[in-house]
Amino acid sequence: MSVCVNKIIVGPIRTNCYIVYQEGSNQAVMIDPGDDASAIQYRLNTLKVEPAAILLTHGHVDHIGAVNPLKARFNIKVYAYCDEKEILTTDRNLGMMFGERMRVDADYYMREGFVAELAGMQFKVIHTPGHTIGSCCYYMEDEKLLFSGDTLFYHSHGRTDFPTGSQSAIIHSIVDKLLVLDDNVIVYPGHEGDTTIGSEKRLYDCY
Repeated sequence: MSVCVNKIIVGPIRTNCYIVYQEGSNQAVMIDPGDDASAIQYRLNTLKVEPAAILLTHGHVDHIGAVNPLKARFNIKVYAYCDEKEILTTDRNLGMMFGERMRVDADYYMREGFVAELAGMQFKVIHTPGHTIGSCCYYMEDEKLLFSGDTLFYHSHGRTDFPTGSQSAIIHSIVDKLLVLDDNVIVYPGHEGDTTIGSEKRLYDCY
């Protein structure tokens, strides 16, 4: 079955939340439900799918704002990278920038190379520190799809001036972990439009 990727843009920072499911299946995986749980639930209803899990690329408020209500509503598990626990559970998630103290407790904290098998699909974890210390991407190897969070954008990359961020680390993550993938891998970032690995490679020739 082919994999469908449905994007819904949520919140004041216009974060990309992805609903990923196999064609013909009624189960889906949500990636970075950053805000507006009701809008996300409406989209799920429209697609006639029910979430089986939530995957988080990192713990900033604009990527986790709708996690707790959706987790409670559907009784599902939350997955994040193991180094991101402090970001998710403290003010380092930047919730106070919007006047809201927020905490998300993941059910599973994963490590590099772990493959999460959810809703009949496989998501390989690639640890990509730089935007935050525990930022990660999810790679669907057979389908050549990469969900890059705020690590890799279209012709850009995520900010590195927030707590635990590092410019050198994000460049290392992009060059050594993402740009080694096939050129035809489609990249679904945390903000703005899609891109491909091949399109991004020429921007990093100097590294």
